Amino acid sequence: MKRALRILTLVAVIIVVLGLVFHNAILAALGSYLVRAEAPEKADIALVLAGDSEGNRILTAGMLARRGYIPRVLVSGPSGMYGHYECDLAIPFAVKAGYPESYFLHFEHNAQSTQEEARNTVARLRQLGAHKVLLVTSDYHTRRAGKIFRAAGPDLQFVVVAAPDNSFTPGGWWHTRQGEKVAFIEWLKTITEPFGI
Repeated sequence: MKRALRILTLVAVIIVVLGLVFHNAILAALGSYLVRAEAPEKADIALVLAGDSEGNRILTAGMLARRGYIPRVLVSGPSGMYGHYECDLAIPFAVKAGYPESYFLHFEHNAQSTQEEARNTVARLRQLGAHKVLLVTSDYHTRRAGKIFRAAGPDLQFVVVAAPDNSFTPGGWWHTRQGEKVAFIEWLKTITEPFGI
């Protein structure tokens, strides 16, 4: 019994020491796992996912349109932002940043999750005749969003393009409270989503 207790104590001490020594590497690996982005390619359309109050997603899509990757951008816009649809706020933001309004298509809906957003927007993409789509979302959201959209639209080709996030960097998210919150929530959704939670 004493020997088993000593072995357990030794194992616990080794785990703690390794955790302290490799703390940054472990946290960076956890952040990097969330990011699964691809280089942009020529496509029929870009889809900007909702959920970015800083505007990095729509500005990234505007840049992709300006560089000729896509002719237009479908902007996902759930309701609930002070009585507005998100796309109705995002598009003027991009126009103010210098992108032509003609790049952007409004798509109002009432989705409350990425899965609901995928069901709604995939149907709209099909109506628009899209086959290849640049899926633009925040870097930390790329792995999960790509998986969800590919499952919702197996007949469509999704190329997931990362937009930077001011709060999250894979190699340093734990240095700010907002970065910690972003990583925690995204990991929580990554773990629970297969169970429908």
